[in-house]
Amino acid sequence: MTELQGRVALVTGASRNIGRAIARDLAAAGARVAINAKTSRAEAEAVAAEIGPAAMVTMADVTDRAAVDAMIEAVRARFGRLDILVNNAAVRGEIPFERLDHATWSRILSICLDGAFHCSQAALPALKEAGGGTIVNIGGLTAHTGAVERVHVVTAKAGLVGFTRALAHELGPLGITVNNVAPGMMDTKRGASAGNQQPRHHATHHTLIERRGHPDEIAATVRWLAGPGGRFVTGQVIHVNGGAYLGG
Repeated sequence: MTELQGRVALVTGASRNIGRAIARDLAAAGARVAINAKTSRAEAEAVAAEIGPAAMVTMADVTDRAAVDAMIEAVRARFGRLDILVNNAAVRGEIPFERLDHATWSRILSICLDGAFHCSQAALPALKEAGGGTIVNIGGLTAHTGAVERVHVVTAKAGLVGFTRALAHELGPLGITVNNVAPGMMDTKRGASAGNQQPRHHATHHTLIERRGHPDEIAATVRWLAGPGGRFVTGQVIHVNGGAYLGG
């Protein structure tokens, strides 16, 4: 199926895991895809090589507005338009609250929330020119359940829910949908920022289907939201967690 033929997508934090899977699946649906990373250029270029000529690499720090503006312009210069934005860039880690310094707190919130703000606002003119489009913010299970030693991450991801709902109200009349996909209990490789260890809440939460999720299952949800089947869905949090959390 090529339901996204002619569309252009930008996926932040797309060099590995969920971001990589999303970029690959959007490309499989026919979209041309810009793969963003902050520092892992080799990994980003490997994802682009997997996709082929329909991909480009855009290195940028999503907390730097000038860099984000330049990234959006580079995508438009290469592909001529922008229809889909996936705000996936985030850093996760665990630290007791009493040892959480303000610099770390600010850094986590900046990547997740400021990054989504900068990318969404910078992309808005292109999305409007395209006649409507899709913004998908990648949230997380613990934004809804809470978790020990993750107050910074939980706060950032919970804020992303509010950002999604508010933006859906404002951009709906423009034909732009805004949704939050919340992964949970995923079988992904943990990076150095997360201590290369599985999160502690994985030991206390269990899926109903008795397995961990795969990044491709998050990508399939994003692909559906970006395609014709998802055009009447906006302002929603869509949980993809195997039943580990059943809330709204």
